[in-house]
Amino acid sequence: MQLLKSVHHIAIICSDYEKSKAFYTEKLGFQIDREVFRQERNSYKLDLSLNGHYCIELFSFPNPPARTSRPEACGLRHIAFQVDDIVTAITHFQTMDIEMEPVRIDEFTGKKFTFFADPDDLPIELYEL
Repeated sequence: MQLLKSVHHIAIICSDYEKSKAFYTEKLGFQIDREVFRQERNSYKLDLSLNGHYCIELFSFPNPPARTSRPEACGLRHIAFQVDDIVTAITHFQTMDIEMEPVRIDEFTGKKFTFFADPDDLPIELYEL
């Protein structure tokens, strides 16, 4: 019996809430569904959606510990978003001073992909379908 239906959300803890909020909303285009300040934790929780689908919970906590986050590190490798045209996406994000890695080709599918990073160096992949 298949119990899992789909990915519900991705939770990200950021070091600079305002910087990450601006990155995900103003640069990547996520919409804010709900923003809550949790006084007892001195923490924000920002619910973000993409094209009407709930996708990311962005959290702030005082002094979160650093985590290795490059794609080859142990643990969560990266998050990936599909795009129709990788060159158009790269050009768009470069106009917002987002540094993009060179385009690679998936050896199994032949599809193009690239990486960039959020303000806390979390790897984000763009994958052309």
